[in-house]
Amino acid sequence: MDLDLGQLRALDATVREGTLEAAARALHVTPSAISQRLRALEVSTGRILLVRSKPVQVTESGQAVLRLARQIDVLTADVTRELGDEPVDVPTLPVAVNADSMATWVLPALAPLAGEVALDLHREDQEHTSALLRAGTVMAAVTAQADPVPGCTSTRLGSMRYRPMATPEFAARWFPDGPTPEALARAPVVVFDRKDDLQHRYLSARAVPGIPPATYVPASADFVAAVALGLGWGMVPDLQAGDLHLVELDPAGTVDVVLYWQQWKLRSATLDRVREAVLAGAARALDPADPGARA
Repeated sequence: MDLDLGQLRALDATVREGTLEAAARALHVTPSAISQRLRALEVSTGRILLVRSKPVQVTESGQAVLRLARQIDVLTADVTRELGDEPVDVPTLPVAVNADSMATWVLPALAPLAGEVALDLHREDQEHTSALLRAGTVMAAVTAQADPVPGCTSTRLGSMRYRPMATPEFAARWFPDGPTPEALARAPVVVFDRKDDLQHRYLSARAVPGIPPATYVPASADFVAAVALGLGWGMVPDLQAGDLHLVELDPAGTVDVVLYWQQWKLRSATLDRVREAVLAGAARALDPADPGARA
């Protein structure tokens, strides 16, 4: 295949922005030019790469070509810097991060890279970020999956500890005799979203029948605020508990979520700088974990 760099950039921009019109704005060309480049790329590969919905959907063949496009973008910026020049366009690295990490330690860790790399952060539950790696949507991810996704390396970062917490008033009303199974089955609970199983994991460990009334709050800071306002109890990470004047309902009910950094196996100075920044931030913020990369 004779692949054109402009066509590959058009594919990357279209997937990243979601539509041909948005990709055209990002690349300062017309939507017609984007469409022509995508058609030419599909002719060159002999494959359908995109389903032109809104937002566009990447086919399985498109995922493979998208990975190539993003690798070339990053490597081109690396070579430009190695030759002593600054890249015309700062490379964009798509990275998946779970909401609680993004709200606490990841952004401060990445802040020193401003100007060197642009980050396209995808917020997803830590149990599901690895799926974005498999699809080629992101080049790296903070994930709860230890086993490396094919074509990736995996490094243990550390663990985030969660505790069942509530306001003192909520605890006094709903748990006068402590978090018994009967009380837990009745007490309102705050859940991040329907992918969040931390509360249900705790309830299952306490043999709680059924599901108590749940309020879903799909934003990390707002989730903690909802618990602090008394909407229910919830599994609150130590990194966010702070001075919220919450009480721990069950000292034996802590849940540790071990996090890993997975990234494409790509020799890239830019990607390595992001990795080093994330590992340094994790070392400062998370509970210790044995370091070491997995093949």
